[in-house]
Amino acid sequence: MAKQLACLKSQWNGRGAYTLHNDRVQLVTLTGGGHIAEFEFLAATEMPVLNPLWVPPWKSMEPYLYHPDKHATEYGPINDGKLLSGIAGHNICLDYFGPPSAEEAAQGLSTHGEAPSARWKKTALHESAHEVSLRLEVDLPVAGLHFIREILLRRGESVAYFRETVVNNNKADHLFHWTQHVTLSPPFLGHDISRIGLPGTRGKTYAGGYNGKDLLDSDRSFHWPFAPAQGGGRVDLTRPFSHVGRGFLVSVLLNTRRKVGYVAAINEPHRLLVGYVFRRADFPWVAIWEENQSRSDPPWNGACQTRGLEFGSTPWPVPRRQAFAVSPFLDAPTFSIVPAKSKTTACYLAFLIKVPERFAMVSDIQVSKSEIHIQGTGRHTSLRLPAAGIADLGWWEG
Repeated sequence: MAKQLACLKSQWNGRGAYTLHNDRVQLVTLTGGGHIAEFEFLAATEMPVLNPLWVPPWKSMEPYLYHPDKHATEYGPINDGKLLSGIAGHNICLDYFGPPSAEEAAQGLSTHGEAPSARWKKTALHESAHEVSLRLEVDLPVAGLHFIREILLRRGESVAYFRETVVNNNKADHLFHWTQHVTLSPPFLGHDISRIGLPGTRGKTYAGGYNGKDLLDSDRSFHWPFAPAQGGGRVDLTRPFSHVGRGFLVSVLLNTRRKVGYVAAINEPHRLLVGYVFRRADFPWVAIWEENQSRSDPPWNGACQTRGLEFGSTPWPVPRRQAFAVSPFLDAPTFSIVPAKSKTTACYLAFLIKVPERFAMVSDIQVSKSEIHIQGTGRHTSLRLPAAGIADLGWWEG
């Protein structure tokens, strides 16, 4: 009989991976780039088995094997192509968020830093009757950093706990970007079947537009969730994929009065809700990106629908020269700091839950030391999800 809690070396679409599972859910993480490719209920639970995370329509490869002479035609030049060759689901952006400069690309760097394109290694695995955990690590030699991610599942919970540590090997303080590029897609997401929730306040549309395929007016301030549409009117950002052939990028500041932030999305036909919860002080921004079959160049080929809910320490995925030039933004910090020869840690969690028929959409998510508290907009839709591992995250210290 298979163990109820286990972590197994596996394959995902021909790529190296580890699959963690308990008696409720399974999670697949790739060793090429550390991407979280799947997070879903097990069939035996009789819950909806539907992976909300983005699986690109192109065949992927291990990004650390990318070479521009061999792979640029299929995936694009190195500044984007190295990342896109291996991207899936939830990827880390470290130590910058956005594209490299031309000079950095000439040195082999790609979008969102070294971490999502490097080879990660397993350094610890723990299995017991009550929990299973995996630790993966990766060196970032250009940045002079070392990155550690620990993933834990507990018996009886549909929650995945993440603990990430950035180690600074430099003799100087290091300013950097730390973003969780959570990306969702069909069949989980759809315009008429999905709603997005987050505790947003002020936001702004990207000044650079969207390659002439803009859904939103550029460089405009707004209040979540209604953003100014190109040509007039407003777009409700809680509904994905409103206009085929269009896309956008916005940044939203999370409510500064909150201790925890969240991003969440619901599939209404399956009544399946996925969410991430984190300390707002660690990740005060959510960059929201949507691609709705507008990009025709490889590997996109006009075939991709995806919505990014990218919570992190910086608002915009832009070259670092531009990012540091605008700090602070909307009176909020826009980068993380790890002191010389020191380390810094951030924790967050992901969860799945089936919601009642009249749940409608998320209006709030809070946590206690043993539960996630989820509030819907419908009547009698206050839900509690067991999450005893929250007590170990250290969110109540200090």
